[in-house]
Amino acid sequence: MRTIDTGFWIGEVEDREEGRRGGGSGGAAPSSAPLPAPGRASAIPPAANGAGPVGLSGRMAEPKPIPPSAGQPRAAAVHSRKASEPVGAYAHARQAGNLLFLAGLGPRKRGSKDIPGVVLDAAGNVLRCDIEAQVRACFENVRVVLQEAGSSWDRIVDVQVFMTDLKRDFAAFNRLWGEYFSDPATQPTRTTIEVSALPQAGNAPINIELKVVATL
Repeated sequence: MRTIDTGFWIGEVEDREEGRRGGGSGGAAPSSAPLPAPGRASAIPPAANGAGPVGLSGRMAEPKPIPPSAGQPRAAAVHSRKASEPVGAYAHARQAGNLLFLAGLGPRKRGSKDIPGVVLDAAGNVLRCDIEAQVRACFENVRVVLQEAGSSWDRIVDVQVFMTDLKRDFAAFNRLWGEYFSDPATQPTRTTIEVSALPQAGNAPINIELKVVATL
């Protein structure tokens, strides 16, 4: 008897030369059944429970190991040297395939605690808030992260906008949006949401933050 592994099943079949090697009439009679062709499982009986083919000995074939995926790049994190510093342990952006997912970006400038467009009194209370200055600063932070990651402004596909006062600031924001996204062929989709507050890492609250997805 010998064991045959065709890649589909494992079974023990009778060696047709065994009778010759045994010698005389005392040797085993040669089998008339043809040996199965390697790589073919059409003649292999299914398992009793329907789980798959079994060998002639009744043993279930051992599954072949599946090699790990090759050539699949890991998602790359992007840490900008120009955009405002993150307020936590996260990257400015993360690449996944041909997509680039940006973290929420506010108007604060790198290396500064000041918020563009916000004027404070001596006690640190907000005297004036220029939403246009904050919007432009947000757009600039997005632009530099895109450039450092190998993307560009015209490759933005979706933007989530978080604002603290839509009634006061939305009209000005919407006007500036039209200025920065004037080409209908490359205009991204947009969702605008009002929130009660946004994370503060500077010396004053911010009134807008953008969450962007772009292609590479």
